[in-house]
Amino acid sequence: MEGVVLFGAHYDRHMARNVSELAAYAGGALTGDSNTMIARVADLDSATEGDIAYVADEKFFEAATRTGASCVIVPQGAELKLACQIEVRNPKLAFALVAELLHPPKKRASEIHVSAIIAANARVGKDVFIGAFVCIGENSSIGDRTQIRAGAKIGDGVMVGEDCVIHPNVFIEDGMTIGNRVILHAGVVIGADGFGYVRGDLSYHKFPQIGTVIIEDDVELGAHTCVDRAALGRTRIGRGTKLDNMVHVGHNCDIGERVIIAAQTGISGSVTIEDDCVIGGQVGFGDHIRVQSGAVIGSKAGILPGKIVRPGVWWGIPIQPLEEYKRLNAHISRLPHVREELKELKARIEELESKLGEKNG
Repeated sequence: MEGVVLFGAHYDRHMARNVSELAAYAGGALTGDSNTMIARVADLDSATEGDIAYVADEKFFEAATRTGASCVIVPQGAELKLACQIEVRNPKLAFALVAELLHPPKKRASEIHVSAIIAANARVGKDVFIGAFVCIGENSSIGDRTQIRAGAKIGDGVMVGEDCVIHPNVFIEDGMTIGNRVILHAGVVIGADGFGYVRGDLSYHKFPQIGTVIIEDDVELGAHTCVDRAALGRTRIGRGTKLDNMVHVGHNCDIGERVIIAAQTGISGSVTIEDDCVIGGQVGFGDHIRVQSGAVIGSKAGILPGKIVRPGVWWGIPIQPLEEYKRLNAHISRLPHVREELKELKARIEELESKLGEKNG
């Protein structure tokens, strides 16, 4: 393919776009030369000619006037008069949309590597990439244009949809269902047994872990995230939900649509998280919790089993409304000062008691 060298780096000619095209795609109003060519996205400080950057906060407007970027995405009504700018309602979103055009994810040509092991009765769609040492089990199906990269293991009776990307060393165990346009990053495990045991007289006995996992369309799971199969029934990750690295989802959880969960969060079994919730990093969930739609839970929060978390912003261990948490933190920060005051009061009381004793004596 013919390429063009721009500013010391090599880009395919079809990757560079003019700013008028980018403005139209982002839904913004362009000021400046519509023929300016943009090859990549960058931040304000490092951007050079051929880059596009964005600014969303007024405190960075001055930096925007000094940037080397060929174009800057700015908020509507911003008092900026740059040589080339695109005004939009949400600059960060517009920047992400532009990045999708300029930096599309890598796609591999249709291929089945000679080292891949595919069951004779597995069904593989059109234009599928299957990398080295991939295993696909019996009665499994792989949708059109899906990419399964090196070392991934697909069990028996698994359904993987279209346009998915299964990164290296992902394990999808028997009987799982993966929707369309799902991205599973390296080391993800879907369908391992849940942590379920019943105490007997002398030992623990494994409770049946024979359910399934359903991953709906447009879900993305970060590296080394684990979603356990249901004990009975299903574990579900809803459409458009995004999980960060090293998130654990226990058996029989039901996570709704468009939920965001940051890294190292642990979710015990039978937790329900409704649509459009936001969960910070390192949050700990007890079992049988319900998080209602619209709730926001801050990082390192802890939620006791069986609780209902209503819409609003929550923080702390155990969680409490944000305003209460902030008040409690303010009181806690004063404890050293209160301690010194108590010591002073104690000393004064002892002094007064001593004087009263001498007087009465």
